[in-house]
This record gives sequence, C-alpha cells and structure tokens, in this order.
Amino acid sequence: MGTMAVEQSPEISISVVSHAQIHLIEYLLHDINQHCRALLIELILTLNLDEMLPFTVDSFLFPIKVIRNPIPRGFATNHNQAFTYAAGQFFCVMNPDIRLNDNPFKALLACLQDTAVGVAAPLILSTNGEIEDSARRFPTPLKIFCKAFGRCKGSDYLVKNNPIFPDWVGGMFMLFPREVFKKLGGFDQRYFLYYEDVDLCARLRLKGYEVAVCPDAKVIHLARRSSHHSFKYLKWHLMSMMRFFCSSLFLKIVWLRLTKKTHGQMYDRAI
Repeated sequence: MGTMAVEQSPEISISVVSHAQIHLIEYLLHDINQHCRALLIELILTLNLDEMLPFTVDSFLFPIKVIRNPIPRGFATNHNQAFTYAAGQFFCVMNPDIRLNDNPFKALLACLQDTAVGVAAPLILSTNGEIEDSARRFPTPLKIFCKAFGRCKGSDYLVKNNPIFPDWVGGMFMLFPREVFKKLGGFDQRYFLYYEDVDLCARLRLKGYEVAVCPDAKVIHLARRSSHHSFKYLKWHLMSMMRFFCSSLFLKIVWLRLTKKTHGQMYDRAI
C-alpha cells in the first residue's frame, strides 16, 4: 500500500507587492529560485495594479499565491493582507527592487535564534556595492531639519562584522518571527506609504524587542527614491512624517530613550 506525500509547511513566507513592477519581480523570483533552494519558502505576490503575469506560478520551485487588489492599497495594508495568507514560521517583507546574489536567510535566521530580536534585516547594498543607510536612529524634527539643509550627513551606525542593533530598519527587507508580527498586529494601516517601518520598529522596542541588522546577510537594492522627484510621493512622505511626530508613540520613544539613558539599561545597546 503506497504512502501519501505529506506537504510540509513553509519555513518562510515572503510578501512582495507589485505596483506595475512584475518584470522587476520576475528577476527577484529567479534569484530566490536559484539561491534559496535549501529552504521551504512560499511567496505571496500582491498585484496592487492590474497587470498580466509574464510567467506561470508553477514555473518556480516554491509555491506562489497571487492576490489581485480591486483598488490600490498602501504598503501597510498590502503586507498585512499578505500575512493573513502566510503559513510560514517567519514572515518576510521584501521590496520588488531587491536582488539576491546568494541566500540571505541563513544568517538572518541565525540572528533570530536570539528571542530578544523581533525583526532581522540584511545589509542593504547599492548596485555599485556601497552600503545603503538602511539602519537608523529614530527620526526627530530637529534631525529632519538638519538633513534637509545638508548638515547631518553620514550613517547613524558603524557596520562591522557583528550584528548591530539600530532603532529601526528600512522596510525594503524585514524578516519577522510569525508570532512577533502577529503580536504587534502588523503594520499600522493609517500610514499609506513611508514611516510604517519606523512605527513598527518603535512598537517593537516598546515591547522589549531588539531590531537587528545582520551583516552576514547581504542583498542589493535598486533604489529609485520616488519621493525625491514626485510631488505625490513627497506629499505621502511628509504626511507620514507628521503622523509619526504627532503620535503618542513618538513621545513614548523619546521618553524611553531619556529614561533608559538615565538608568543605563539595555536600550543603550541601540542608542
């Protein structure tokens, strides 16, 4: 009598949202197919705008779930929606403009063995190999003003070989233990675009979790900086910035930083 094959649950669920970027995403899918074969992965692809797939979903070694939005949704809503379809032990938010030269998940999962870490991120490299400024201290109005006038330059953290623990990491690539993302209630859907990653990392910190950048994991980011040349994106950026600065969460983070500095507790690890 033959035995039935038991389908294994995925270890990692990857959420990618396309804004008419499916040809860019096709490259990413091939990267995952080539470099991440040792892992059980599923990919949840959200089509935020109506577009045809230039491939069949069974063309890859991992399953792909496709969500077609009837109307465009924001970053937070799209990834939270994808999470409701995710079956993996870990939930990964990944931008369409990410490229992989190897498997970043091995090092990220090693970082997440520390149960104090609530989210792990790789080192983000530009196409010419330079380290992008994706690990930062929490923004303040003074710091934004300083950067706007070109006075505050350089990275907030010095990257070496060991993991670093910044205040927050950019949302282009974030890996969460499933239960942590669930406990937080996902991203705050009041943000349409920008600052969702800042807000979520702030809530993580308030719950006692660390944010980690793991330099052994590296990915390439084909950044386009839409807010620098589009009024619509700039408006979203400014609106999200004001929402964060006017929130009680921002005040709590400022207070936490002041009290932890005073008492010399663990939060100094990321100051």
